[in-house]
Amino acid sequence: MDLARTEVTPRLKGNAARLGLMALPVAFFGVFFAYPVAAIVTRGLKIDGSWRFGRVWDVLAQSDIRHVLWFTTWQALVSTALTLLVALPGAYVFARLDFPGKQVLRAVVTVPFVLPTVVVGTAFLALVGRGGLLDELWGVRLDTTVWAILLAHVFFNYAVVVRTVGGLWAQLDPRQEEAARMLGASRFAAWRKVTLPALGPAVAAAALMVFLFTFTSFGVVQILGGPTFSTLEVEIYRQTSEIFDLATAAVLTIIQFVAVGAILALHAWTVRRRETALRLVDASVTARRPRGAGQWALLGGVLLTVVVLLLLPLGVLVQRSLDAPDFGYYRALTSSDGGVFLVPPIDAIGNSLSYAVAATAIAVLIGGLAAAALTRRDAGRFVRGFDALLMLPLGVSAVTVGFGFLIALDEPPLDLRASWILVPLAQALVGVPFVVRTMLPVLRAVDQRLREAAAVLGASPWRVWREVDLPMVRRALLVAAGFAFAVSLGEFGATVFIARPDNPTLPVAVARLLGRAGELNYGQAMALSTILMVVCAVALLVLERLRTDRTGEF
Repeated sequence: MDLARTEVTPRLKGNAARLGLMALPVAFFGVFFAYPVAAIVTRGLKIDGSWRFGRVWDVLAQSDIRHVLWFTTWQALVSTALTLLVALPGAYVFARLDFPGKQVLRAVVTVPFVLPTVVVGTAFLALVGRGGLLDELWGVRLDTTVWAILLAHVFFNYAVVVRTVGGLWAQLDPRQEEAARMLGASRFAAWRKVTLPALGPAVAAAALMVFLFTFTSFGVVQILGGPTFSTLEVEIYRQTSEIFDLATAAVLTIIQFVAVGAILALHAWTVRRRETALRLVDASVTARRPRGAGQWALLGGVLLTVVVLLLLPLGVLVQRSLDAPDFGYYRALTSSDGGVFLVPPIDAIGNSLSYAVAATAIAVLIGGLAAAALTRRDAGRFVRGFDALLMLPLGVSAVTVGFGFLIALDEPPLDLRASWILVPLAQALVGVPFVVRTMLPVLRAVDQRLREAAAVLGASPWRVWREVDLPMVRRALLVAAGFAFAVSLGEFGATVFIARPDNPTLPVAVARLLGRAGELNYGQAMALSTILMVVCAVALLVLERLRTDRTGEF
C-alpha cells in the first residue's frame, strides 16, 4: 500500500503542477486573444441586443466576397504547390549531401522565413514593380499580376519545407532504399516506394503550414496585390479600417477562424503520425559528398535557386535603398519634414527594438509555462485542446486581434488603449507558438523519471524545473527567445491598428511610407526595410549558432 501511495502521489502532484503551469497561459490567451476576438465578432453580429446570424448568408451572397474567398483559397493552393515543387530538391540537398558552407547556406535559406512580410513585399516590389530591376532591364512588371504574390509566398515559405521535410529526410535510414535497389528497383522506384511514404507525414505537415501562412497572408498581398487582389485577411482589414463595416468583417473572421481550426487540427494529426510511425537514425551519418553528375547538377540547381529566388530580391532591396547619393535615403530617416510621421522615421527602430524586447519577455514566460505543462505525452483532451489553442494566433486574423484590442481593452479594469504595453502584448501572442514549438521537443526528451525522482525526494515543482529541466533546455530557451524577438520585430497585422502615431514600429513605418507617393518616401521605405532585414538576419545567425538538433525544426 505504501509503495502504491508512493507511486501515485508524484503523479497527482504532477497533474496539479501541470494545471498550475497552465493557469497563467490560459488567462493570458483568454484576456488578450479570446476576449478581443469575441468582442469584435459580437460587435458585428449582435444588433440591438439580438444576434443576426442571417448576416452570414447575406455576406456570403455578395459576389465580391465570394471572389475574395475563391482567390484566398486558390492562391494558397497554388503557392503551396509551387513551394513544394521548388523546395523539395533543397530539402534533399540539405538532408543527404555534405558540402562546404552548408551551415551558412542553411542560415541564408532560413532568413526569408523570419523576415517581416512587409520587408518581403517591399523586396519584391523593388524587383518586379514599377521602376524595379525587371522593369529597368526588360520592361517587365509583375506587381499588377498574381505572379508577384505567388513568388513572394514561395520566397517566404521555402525554409518551411526545407527545414520540416529535410529535418526528417536526414534521419531516415538510407540503407532501406539501398536494400530496395539491391533487389532490382531503379533509383526512382526505390525512392517512390520506400522514402516517399516515410516522408509523407513531413511533406503533409509542411504543406499544411505553407497553406496556413499563405491562406492568412496579409503584408505581402497588401503591398503587391494593390486594389486588384485581396485575401480574407486583407479584406477584413479593408472592411474594418476603410469601410467600417464590422458586421462583414465579423463574418469573414468567423469563416477564417473555422478554416484555420480545420487546418491546425489536420496539421496536429500529421505531426503525431510523424512522431510515432518512423524509426530514425542519427542525422550526422546520412549526409555524404555529392557523387556523380546528377547530384552535382542538383546541388548546382539548388544553389542557383537560392541565389535567384532568395538572395536577388534582398540584394535589389539593399541596392534601391542606396540609390540616393551619400546615403540620402538613410539620412532622410532622421527628419520628419516629409509629414508622414509625427516623429522622424528613424525613431521607429528604437520603438521596434523596445517593443520586441518586452514582447519576447512575455512570450518566453507564457510559452515556457505552456511548454512545461504540455511536456507529458499522456495528456488528456483538455491539455491537447490547450495545445491547439496556443497555435490559433498564427492563423486567426491579426487584423481582427488588433482591432479587437481597441474595442475590448478600452475601459477599466483593462483600459490599455493609451498604454505602450498594448503593442508588446499583441506581438507576444504571435511569439508564444514559436516558443512552445521550439521548447516542447527538448522538454519531452528529458527523462520523466528524473522529475519523478526529484518529486519523491520532496522537491517542489519549481525546484524540479530549476534543477532538472532548466540545465537541459537552456539553449532551447535562448533559441525560443531569439525567434520570439524576430517574430515580434516584424509583426504587422495587429500592430498597424494599435501603434500610436508618435511611436510607429518599423513594419508600420514602411507601410506608411509605401502608401505615399514620391521618390523620397519610396527610398526611405527601402532603407527602413533594409535595416529591418539586417536586424532579423543578425538575430537568425545568432540562433543558428545556438541551434542544436534537439531544439526543433525552427
